[in-house]
Parts: sequence; structure tokens; C-alpha cells
Amino acid sequence: MLLILIAISAMAQEAILPSWNEGPSRRAIVSFVQDVTKEGGEHFVPVSERIAVFDNDGTLWSEQPLYFEVMYSLDQVKVMAPRHPEWKTRQPFNLEMLQWVADGSGRRFAGLVHHTDAAREWAYDRDSKIGRLDKALDVARRRDWVVVDMKDEWKRIYSFDAPR
Repeated sequence: MLLILIAISAMAQEAILPSWNEGPSRRAIVSFVQDVTKEGGEHFVPVSERIAVFDNDGTLWSEQPLYFEVMYSLDQVKVMAPRHPEWKTRQPFNLEMLQWVADGSGRRFAGLVHHTDAAREWAYDRDSKIGRLDKALDVARRRDWVVVDMKDEWKRIYSFDAPR
């Protein structure tokens, strides 16, 4: 899943998301950034208030055949759990974080990265043994969030990939 609350400075058109194919998700992201960075615009966000949050969802490193960060995460849970007894009954989840971001005040951008490219990365969906997206995909479609299709919308996934 891609979790984004993004507002970054405008860049030259040729440098914007160069690894992406033209498509609805790319257009939505570019439009959002242009909207919140246009001084004097209705949704302008001052530089000091701009925040970009990216959920590590396979975008920065592969998630299969095993999440690279699993061992680190398990070790950190063991260290932090004594300070968080509420984790026994309520766990933090990505979908809830994305809903919180989308429901906040001001201009917001909520998007998911749908891992659909088994040839260049790993494809997983509703029936995955890890990283299931069923609830998040349903909520995203119902709330009109951007759902990025890796296979169709990204020219390259890793820097060493040949563009599609």
C-alpha cells in the first residue's frame, strides 16, 4: 500500500515521476502536487506545512518471498511492547492510517499501490498469503482514492529495469 499525504515543490515536467507511464494515477498525483504548490491557489500549502508520508509497501524494497524487515520489526515489537499494553487489543494498521489522513482537514491525497506486476516485482491481491489488500481496495474504490496499478502505470519498478 502506498500511503501518501504529499505536497512537494513543482519540478520541471520531464522530471516528474519519470518511472511512471502516463495514466490516471500519475495524473492525479501530479495534479494534486500542482494544486497545493500553486501560490495564491485555493488549496495552496505553505512549504513549512508540507508533509509527504510513504508507507513502505514494496515500493522501496521487495516484499516477497519474505519481507526484508520482518526480523527487525519483530525485534522492535519485543522491545517496545512493554510500553504499549494497548497493542494486545488494538493494533495499528495501514488502512486506518490512510483513512485518518484522508479524513483530515484541508486538501488531502490518499492512494494505494496495487502490486499487479509478477514479472517485475511480485503480484499479490485479495488471496495473497501476505500483504492482503481486500479491505483497502474496497474502501479505496468506494471513497474514490487513487489506486495505482504497478503493471500498467509504472514504466520501471527498480532503477535497473528497462522502461516499458
